[in-house]
Amino acid sequence: MSDLLTRRPAAAVRFVLALGANLADPLATLRAAADALEHVPDLEGVRVSQLARTAPVLAPGQAAQPDYLNAVVLGRTTLAPLALLRLAQDLERAHHRTRAERWGARTLDVDVIAVGDLVVADPELTLPHPRAHLRAFVLVPWAAADPGAVLPGPDGGPVAALAERAADRGTVRWLAADWRTGAVPDVSAPTPAEGAG
Repeated sequence: MSDLLTRRPAAAVRFVLALGANLADPLATLRAAADALEHVPDLEGVRVSQLARTAPVLAPGQAAQPDYLNAVVLGRTTLAPLALLRLAQDLERAHHRTRAERWGARTLDVDVIAVGDLVVADPELTLPHPRAHLRAFVLVPWAAADPGAVLPGPDGGPVAALAERAADRGTVRWLAADWRTGAVPDVSAPTPAEGAG
């Protein structure tokens, strides 16, 4: 285990979490998750992106799933990266997340995308997230919330540019900017094509 993952930063560093859900009531779940993250003492300046609907990523032969609702949460934290991962996992458990199948449907998925500029490959937590640079359902909301964002690491770069190149870019459909409290259009209509989740 790298001590970079267990050490609290001396000063708050930026973090990015990706939220996704496609079972039960995804909208209510994402609202609850975003609300919970805003009240964590070691997270500050928490901002939540617009809400997007995306098609699921499916492995060959995997059964069809409902579309996902996706958003990203940005802010700064004094938590060690591994503590941030535990926070994400606790939030998933609170919403009855199960891990019966890789890329299976889920009530809530909370991925740690980036913590500061850390680049760490560890079996427990890889930073930045190893597939973040490929996933428009992460990159597009992130770029909309922070147009100047940069994904660290060898596969990184300006998030907006990575979003434009992502293979699943065409599956991202904006639903609402004020989705936390405002009305949201039909969240169950199909996306244009398959490819995110």
